[in-house]
Amino acid sequence: MTPSFPTRRAAAVWCRAFAASVALCALAAPAMAQQNEIPANIVNLSASGHLEVPQDWLTVVLHTTKEGADPVAVQNQLKQAVDTALAAAQAQARPQQLEVRTGNLRLFPRYGSNGRISGWQGQAELVIEGRDIARVSAVAGRIESMTVSSMGFSLSRDARLALESQVQAQAIERFRARATEVAKGFGFSSYTLRDVSVSSADLPERPMPRMMAMEAKAAASDMPIPTAAGTATVSITVSGAVQLR
Repeated sequence: MTPSFPTRRAAAVWCRAFAASVALCALAAPAMAQQNEIPANIVNLSASGHLEVPQDWLTVVLHTTKEGADPVAVQNQLKQAVDTALAAAQAQARPQQLEVRTGNLRLFPRYGSNGRISGWQGQAELVIEGRDIARVSAVAGRIESMTVSSMGFSLSRDARLALESQVQAQAIERFRARATEVAKGFGFSSYTLRDVSVSSADLPERPMPRMMAMEAKAAASDMPIPTAAGTATVSITVSGAVQLR
């Protein structure tokens, strides 16, 4: 039996479709080649801005320890001590200037030589902090039901946010200057920015002078805690890639 062949009309349609597909491939080839082209003259850079400022936030942690044979009694003693300290501190509380919050509260058993529970010990904390350094130290020094376990200075969130814009502008300007310098060093007249990222980091703060007799109660109950603030560093880093032109 003689095989059938496509008609002349069908053959013409097939040829036109084939020619169109070849043309599309020819048009797509340069675009694909451009996409696969490896960018040239790319340089990765980074620059930072820094500003050192006085610390303006004081945090004082007060604590008390109670012991006894009955865990409920120990817990009640801790609660009474915290309530007394909390009432005294909250009377002086001011938003941002002096803020008060409770800290950790722990209750755990003590064991004797026979491996059995011989008693209970508990600890409770109260945190007093704020930007009014004199008020915070004075209130913490007047509390009698708890003693100071630690204290430290830092930079307040509001102060850090106020400074970050200034430091960020400094970092961006240094990045641009460095990119221009690198471009000229390699014999190029300019550059274009390809990608960039901005990040902030807390640099180690200068240690403040250690407070003497940290865990000892002041001789006079109304004596403010001695304080000496250090400095903190606000840092912003700008990193990115530029293409030399």
